[in-house]
Amino acid sequence: MTSADEPGPPADRQPGPGLRADAERNRERILDAARRLYASHGLGVSMACIAREAGVGKATLSRRFAGRAELVNAVFADRLDAYAAAVTEALADPDPWHGFVGYVQALCAMQAADRGFAEVLAMTFPAAKALEKRRDETYDSFLELIARAKATGRLRDDFADQDLIILLMANAGVIAATADAAPDTWRRLVGHMLRAWAAPGADLPPLDQAPAPTALYRAMVRLTRHASGPDEGPAGTSTEEPS
Repeated sequence: MTSADEPGPPADRQPGPGLRADAERNRERILDAARRLYASHGLGVSMACIAREAGVGKATLSRRFAGRAELVNAVFADRLDAYAAAVTEALADPDPWHGFVGYVQALCAMQAADRGFAEVLAMTFPAAKALEKRRDETYDSFLELIARAKATGRLRDDFADQDLIILLMANAGVIAATADAAPDTWRRLVGHMLRAWAAPGADLPPLDQAPAPTALYRAMVRLTRHASGPDEGPAGTSTEEPS
């Protein structure tokens, strides 16, 4: 009998449009493993490590997902649904400034909850066309939200949509650096950025407390160790750069 991981005709496919039950189980195991590893370690986790976590061979993973971009697209489809829903909810708010503030907070909270998604929002994936299309559509709605918030006079006229991308990139870095030592640090960053974007007199939520000095020191030590050598993923497997 041909092993599922040996070359030759795929053993987990059958004629017709559907996958056999065992193949579908393998697909779900791969997705579950990728979600866990991306959430805790970011998108640098290797495909080999994901296959090992899922308990399948690399050939099985390759049959289900042709490459990293396809896997990332499948893993984060539901996150993009939440991303789109957040801007829809913000546009439905009768107070556009309140909707704008709530959207920025919600988006950064999604980043904090999932390190992989934090990177998805701050990076581009040209090969993941469905992901890029959905993200672009949601961003168009954000442009409408900006216009409405500016019309209230509470969002600065010189705010540019690129400023949100800058925040997402900065927030991804803060989350990665402080996740273990001071996991709420991102809230402080978002609070300061909202203050920078607000016009004089605009109402704002309270600013979160700064992280404790000892917690911030631990985060700085972690960054120093990371800079001095290659990052390692789960089970001592070196991570790969996203392609």
